[in-house]
Amino acid sequence: MNTITAAAKTDSIFGFIGLGLIGGSIARGIKRRRPDATVMAYMRTRARLEQAKADGVVDVILGGIGEELRLCDIIFLCAPVEYNAAYLEQLRPFLKPGAIVTDVGSTKTDIHEQVTRLGMEDVFVGGHPMAGSEKTGYENSTDHLLENAYYIVTPTAVSTDENVQRLVNVAKTVGSLPIILDYRRHDRITAGISHLPHVIASSLVNLVKSSDGEDGMMKRLAAGGFKDITRIASSSPEMWEQICVTNRENLSQMLRQYIRSLENIASELERADGQSLYDLFASSREYRSSFSEKARGAIAPEYSFTVDIVDEVGSISTLSVILASKGISIKNIGINHNREHGEGALRIEFYEQSAMEQAWDVLQKYHYDLMR
Repeated sequence: MNTITAAAKTDSIFGFIGLGLIGGSIARGIKRRRPDATVMAYMRTRARLEQAKADGVVDVILGGIGEELRLCDIIFLCAPVEYNAAYLEQLRPFLKPGAIVTDVGSTKTDIHEQVTRLGMEDVFVGGHPMAGSEKTGYENSTDHLLENAYYIVTPTAVSTDENVQRLVNVAKTVGSLPIILDYRRHDRITAGISHLPHVIASSLVNLVKSSDGEDGMMKRLAAGGFKDITRIASSSPEMWEQICVTNRENLSQMLRQYIRSLENIASELERADGQSLYDLFASSREYRSSFSEKARGAIAPEYSFTVDIVDEVGSISTLSVILASKGISIKNIGINHNREHGEGALRIEFYEQSAMEQAWDVLQKYHYDLMR
């Protein structure tokens, strides 16, 4: 199923079981575009729900799974993967006619199999917003986290076009790019492009940690490419343990393929096979260069560039004043101690891509030497 043509009903009351980074960002996105919508939410940490209500994101705080959910048109399961299956069975008696349930988990097979066991295929449409951050929790959610991110929609065998379109409409409301996939294909794809990279990044960090000397020089000099490819290793260990276990079959297959490819590379190195090594880098460069830079993945992109400035008193403050005078907010600013790829001495990070591009244009007019 690739396209949906049926018109969908307009949903106006949304329930959230769990309101962390993704759930909170979906709720914020809905309220930004549709302030008339009603958001109900339940989670174990009451203080965060109180904060969400004070923020105007949540209208009704739920004390648990109960009668109030009968008002909801769509209920989002945003709790950790291990809890969502249990919540499904609890929700079943409180679904009004026409209501649907969805989830936001990054693995789909487990939840779909549970839906089938419970006989809930007609009221469930799976979902996976492919965005995130190294930081977790409602306090780090934003109303734009999911903008330009792919939102994968995984119907069941009996999902109607109308119900699928309802979730597609939610994805569009929060600024995402919906794609409809079979849940089994989704898990195979994410094993390769999301789950395996997390395993690789984490194992590479641990390899360097165990190989470092007592003076920690490897850690001190780690920068540039190493930081780029291992940034995702800063993600939640609890979350990634659950993801790996729930997609273990696909992930283990991809991991074994990767191990075989590394063994081949090691053999090429040992016999000084320059042509094979060249082909490795050329092929990967060509394929990587074809990737779109617009869509966001499971870790939010870093909007930053470097500036080559002289290390003298007032140079950073002058640059900051220039940007502030144009109303451009800086998220972070820091010195590059290692510039192995020709980066400038100063790295500036921004909250939004538009701010980064505006800052780039402004600083170019002042003849700063910039590098992305």
